Formats: sequence, structure tokens, C-alpha cells
Amino acid sequence: MLLVIDIGNTNTSLGIWEKDNLIKTFSFSSDIKKTDDEYGIILLSVLNHNNLVSKINGAIISSVVPQLSEIFESAILKYLNIKSVKLTYKSKMPVKLMLDNNKEIGADRIANASAVCFKYKLPAIVIDFGTATTFDIVDGNSNFIGGIIAPGLKIQAKALSQFTSKLPKLKIEAPDVAIGKNTISAMLSGIVLGHCAMIEGMIKKCEQELGKKATIIATGGYSPILFENMENVLNYIDKDLTLFGLKELYYLNKE
Repeated sequence: MLLVIDIGNTNTSLGIWEKDNLIKTFSFSSDIKKTDDEYGIILLSVLNHNNLVSKINGAIISSVVPQLSEIFESAILKYLNIKSVKLTYKSKMPVKLMLDNNKEIGADRIANASAVCFKYKLPAIVIDFGTATTFDIVDGNSNFIGGIIAPGLKIQAKALSQFTSKLPKLKIEAPDVAIGKNTISAMLSGIVLGHCAMIEGMIKKCEQELGKKATIIATGGYSPILFENMENVLNYIDKDLTLFGLKELYYLNKE
């Protein structure tokens, strides 16, 4: 079995693959203060609880938090006796990076762009609703030509409550109407429906630059909320797209 780990700024997601079947997923907070021993104990606890420790024979790590990359590599080696594959811009992949500086691209975005090459018709646009909302654009020739990075829904909500004295913290959900009758519904309209309008507009601009329609895939926890409030611009919701991409990239890169 294969352990795939996607380390984000806010959360770390784990997936266990048995060949082409994703049999378990887990997530916990990303914390740079934790040691490799602490993360090793977390991994063992999760895997032992599901009777999987002895079955894991490979691992791959995607990370946008450099400090945690080394910590997880050490934890996996120390507690599972497995040398991890670390995904970077130098890894073998089905996409060609066509960016001004390939070193800048996040490993999670490489995983997403690679995943669509294996799974969907190109050109494609992946929209990942994480801490940031990112667009990754792959053209019809499997070139990763660039993307978009915007503040995510949580960042927007936190910024409104943090920088304005009278606006409350709120749970992210879709409002019933665009014109809010109270503070919370007005905030949700601006955050959620405003995000939907941004996505619709940016997809249109990206397709104009591509010169053709693209397959649009959404991933990340807020995908369903946004899917329900947009006018048929999303073709697929694929919540495990990053984990799928990591699985495929592991087999391309294992020694």
C-alpha cells in the first residue's frame, strides 16, 4: 500500500492507496512546532487504528511548508522505515512546466496539474479551494502554462472580522440571496457569491487566452458550496484530485 501526504499551510491530508483504490483518508492541522517524533506518533496512531502499519511499503510527500517536508521525511523513515519520494519541480511528471520560475510552483499544484493529465480531457483548469484559491492551467499539449492565486474563503472571512471592529466571525456557507438583510448574510454574500463571480469571470478570461473551452475541475473542501452557486462553469468536483496526482507521481518517480 502507498501512503500519500499533502502538507498544506493549514491542514495536512493523508491518503492510503491500495493499487488504484483510495481506501482511507485522514487530515490534521499543519504545525511547524511539532517534531518528527510527534508526527511519527500521529502517523502510527492513525495507521495502527486501521491495521495498516505493516501494509505500507511506499510514501510520497507534497508540501508547501518547507520545514514540515523534512520533519515528515524523518518521521516516515524513523517510524515506518520507508524512504519517501519528495515531490518537487525537478520530479518526473506528465506535464511540462512553462513558468517564468519553475522553482516557485507549489508541489500541490504540480500534483493537481499532473492529475488532470492522467484523468481528464485537456486543456484543463483545476481550481483548488484551500487556504488560497488557486487555478492551475494545463493546455492541450500537457504544458502547465500558469495559474491564478487568490485569497481563499477562510482568509477573506478572517480578514473581514480582523480588520473591522464590528464584523463578526462566521461559518462559511452559501447565503439564500445576494442582497443581505443583516451583517452575516451580507458578509456571506460578499465572500461566497463574490468568490463565485470571481471564479466565473476568471474562467472566462483563461479560456479566452487558451483559445478554447477547457475542462474545469474543482477540488478542496468548499467545492460543493461553490458548485451549487455557479452557473454550470464547473464540470467536475474531485475532492481527492491531489491525492490521486500524488499516487500517480509516486510510480513515475520511485527508484
